[in-house]
Amino acid sequence: MSKADERVLESTRVADWLRDTIIDGVREPGSRLIERDLAAEVGVSRVPVRDALKVLEAEGLVTLRPRTWAVVREFTAADMADLDEVRSVLEPLAFRLAAQRHRRDGLAQLRQALEAEKASALAEDRITSRRAAADFHEVVTELAENRLLQDLMRSMRSKLRWGLSQHDDLAHVTDEHQALFDAISDRDEERAGALALAHIDSSRREREAHERALRAAAGRAANEQVSGRR
Repeated sequence: MSKADERVLESTRVADWLRDTIIDGVREPGSRLIERDLAAEVGVSRVPVRDALKVLEAEGLVTLRPRTWAVVREFTAADMADLDEVRSVLEPLAFRLAAQRHRRDGLAQLRQALEAEKASALAEDRITSRRAAADFHEVVTELAENRLLQDLMRSMRSKLRWGLSQHDDLAHVTDEHQALFDAISDRDEERAGALALAHIDSSRREREAHERALRAAAGRAANEQVSGRR
């Protein structure tokens, strides 16, 4: 393997690791990402870290700053509204095509993602459940067997995964995914499309509730800190 290939593999590994820490909430919006610190943390040189940060910038997860650092991007309400509008067009199409075109092996893969999501939700493993929920959506796009649609969905993959991670009611999401799976399995295109649209609206409400809960928790923590100083 050439040095160039090794660099690509290493930067891809770093990008995958860093992406997960952002989407899983380990690194919060506004967090600084210092090249030398990240390189020391993952045990690589600064070059693959720099390459990884460029990849994540293209995906919309970080904002590069001058010199050798970046910041985890903070998604605004307008950003998420834009994402919901695009999802409302593309995802119902993906679910309808998946219902029409899925094959037995693809349906088995979708069931596997759903079962992983259910099991982790039952165990209250939020990170694993949210990852499996995102996997469910990606498998559906594969089942649609439309290359242009796959390219479009891939271009917003990280933003979509981040949006799907912003919820607390794991059981509710798995119930909706079960209904979507049943519609695909039954090859009911219209039901799959309608459920997908309803699921996007439900995801929006769950995300907004999650944001309110975080703000309330931050407010309580601030009040407790002020009270402790008195």
